[in-house]
Amino acid sequence: QVQFVESGGGLVQPGGSLRLSCAASGFTLDDDAIGWFRQAPGKEREGLSCIGSSDGSAYYADSVKGRFTIARVNAKNTVYLQMNSLKPEDTGVYYCTMCEVQGGKLYWAMDYWGKGTLVTVSS
Repeated sequence: QVQFVESGGGLVQPGGSLRLSCAASGFTLDDDAIGWFRQAPGKEREGLSCIGSSDGSAYYADSVKGRFTIARVNAKNTVYLQMNSLKPEDTGVYYCTMCEVQGGKLYWAMDYWGKGTLVTVSS
């Protein structure tokens, strides 16, 4: 049973920061690339970042480059997303799952999802 539990969301002012956590279970985290996605009301789910399993390389969508940082601690079976300089357009429900990069775009590798964590950026 592959499971993801996201946490760390909340209400933050523009320019503020949050750190999201993704606790994974049911598989060997070391063997999989894990990424973050978000979905805003009325919009399609958007890939934000993906961190590789072997070399630790990270990929970022243009919308978050320079502001978000992804990290993983395999011993804790956890992936983090540090979000800085938050903007109102960052508002949405954030999810983590297995990911892959194709043609410079981020995709979820398999259809495993948690409930997500809500991030609201507002003054």
